[in-house]
Amino acid sequence: MKIHIHARNSELAADFKEITQEKLNTMERFGVVIDRVEVEVLHESNPKLGKHSHRVIVTSHGSGPLLRAEASEFNDLAAFDAAIKSFETQIRKIHEKSKEHNRQTLRDKEVI
Repeated sequence: MKIHIHARNSELAADFKEITQEKLNTMERFGVVIDRVEVEVLHESNPKLGKHSHRVIVTSHGSGPLLRAEASEFNDLAAFDAAIKSFETQIRKIHEKSKEHNRQTLRDKEVI
């Protein structure tokens, strides 16, 4: 999975890229095909948006489903954490739908 990070009107924290890569790489455990993920970080300079001045948009691209999560918080990392929760929920739903729930157990099989 390729990860592209775009920052608009802001500078990112030093460890933001590492944290982003760690959390997005954990999403591979669900087995949903995602080729590329774009993380866009926006900063609003309007002082009235003090607690929600940082906005993070996470979008997936590729042969799998299109997923998009968005959150705004007081700093970049908090906004990314909120967005990744929504992103993980979407991936988890897709993973659960793809499971086969009608498995046969030993009790269900007939003994010949």
